[in-house]
Amino acid sequence: MKVSMRPSSLYNREVEWEDLSRFVLSPRPGLRLGIVYGRRRYGKSYLLRRLVEAVGGVYHLALREERRPALDRFANSLSRQLQWAPPQPFRDWSDALQQAVGLLGMSGTQPQLLVIDEYSYLQQNSPELDSAAQAAMDEAAAGGLAESWTAPVSIVLCGSAMSVMTQILSGTSPLRGRATLDMPLAPFDYRQARGYWDIEDLGAAFAVDTVMGGAAGYKDLTAAVGIPARGDDLPEWLAATVLNPSHVLFREDDYLLREDPRVTDEAAYYSLLQAVAGGRTSPAKIAESLGRTSNDISHHLGVMTTAGFVVRHEDLLADRRPVYRVADPIVRFHHLINRRHRARLEDRQALEVWADAEATYRSQIVGPHFESICRWWVDRYASEDTLGGPAEPSASVQVNDRRRRQSFELDVVALQRGPRKGKTKVIQLIGEAKAYQLGADALSRLDELADLLAGRSGVTMSATAKRLLFSAQGFTSELTAAAKTRPDVELIDLPRLYEGY
Repeated sequence: MKVSMRPSSLYNREVEWEDLSRFVLSPRPGLRLGIVYGRRRYGKSYLLRRLVEAVGGVYHLALREERRPALDRFANSLSRQLQWAPPQPFRDWSDALQQAVGLLGMSGTQPQLLVIDEYSYLQQNSPELDSAAQAAMDEAAAGGLAESWTAPVSIVLCGSAMSVMTQILSGTSPLRGRATLDMPLAPFDYRQARGYWDIEDLGAAFAVDTVMGGAAGYKDLTAAVGIPARGDDLPEWLAATVLNPSHVLFREDDYLLREDPRVTDEAAYYSLLQAVAGGRTSPAKIAESLGRTSNDISHHLGVMTTAGFVVRHEDLLADRRPVYRVADPIVRFHHLINRRHRARLEDRQALEVWADAEATYRSQIVGPHFESICRWWVDRYASEDTLGGPAEPSASVQVNDRRRRQSFELDVVALQRGPRKGKTKVIQLIGEAKAYQLGADALSRLDELADLLAGRSGVTMSATAKRLLFSAQGFTSELTAAAKTRPDVELIDLPRLYEGY
């Protein structure tokens, strides 16, 4: 099947481009539907505009406006991009969509594309929009709408309101079962982000990633300030950007939260994010911080999860023990730094605030972020030799020491991939991830935790299980020497995280 050449101006996104162009350029006649969604500033609009430029069609960016102005703006987009004037104003969205796809279907013989970006904006004042799209799909499939077409047509609906977009194809939605493309657009991972920002120094790349994550749009918003050349440049850079009350990123968490129409009780959702960012990761602890019960916040957690603000992880070894984490580094940064010190920051005391908040940054931002990229490295970049064999996706795991009456968290654990014999879970690797330098005691602790896991009912260690120690600041000579005598031990520092396997 034909795939359009990816434009050189588009960084990364090879897989997404291939899937989108294959979807659009399919020779199958008629009308087809696709959904693209992702958080704000992930590069959805840029990607889809390049796609329209490459294959032909119409790109329409919706605004928050009433139905009549919205229909008129849609007509203007068609007129401008197809050199066509509607004989009369569109009556409704059924009329608008059927005329639009009909016009595209008769525009030559090559496949045509209609992109409606920020689709959820239109839905707010036109709740019949899904049904109108359904009617166009059904008319093209069974009626006479597509009989005179000379080209197949694809509709791509795109939006940033995650909780809205993820419902378009589910439940009782009119469009359920009608789409052949369902594409969530993820942010760049930490390696991709380093390349996108073009940062040579690994310390600087990691420092920027702890705040900005992989959202492509933040690079342009900070272009006037430049990019930190070293990790030590981060305070000055933040003072000019995220900690600067005149900068657009100063209130980014507010903009992101208000993007989703399901977020109505802002105080409750802000408090929930504050609790999760602060390290309260279980439903019980989150509820306790809000002065509520777990049942009281189940709806809020569901909205925050479908909206992409928090991610839910299941404990690999214990059923019904979910762990919640803030998805976006910049949201975590805002809730732990900006929102706690907003008055002083608005008084232009950025560097003084940073001096007071640096300990929080190190413990509650750098530490958790480093753990997350270590898990990502295990899942995406580490070789099977490093892991001791094929492994399933990694997660953190709680380990209980009954003798000491203590609980510990293992930062990185992965089960052996492959068919299981009975209900026993086979652990392929365990690991600790710390932003500070690690010594020989870290290996001793990891061995103790491995013994605790091996003694757990229904759990066993793989014969080739590995122990992984991650550090952003490297390892002592004692630990390095000890690891050389242990084929089951791997040491992973920043250079290996960013460039090794």
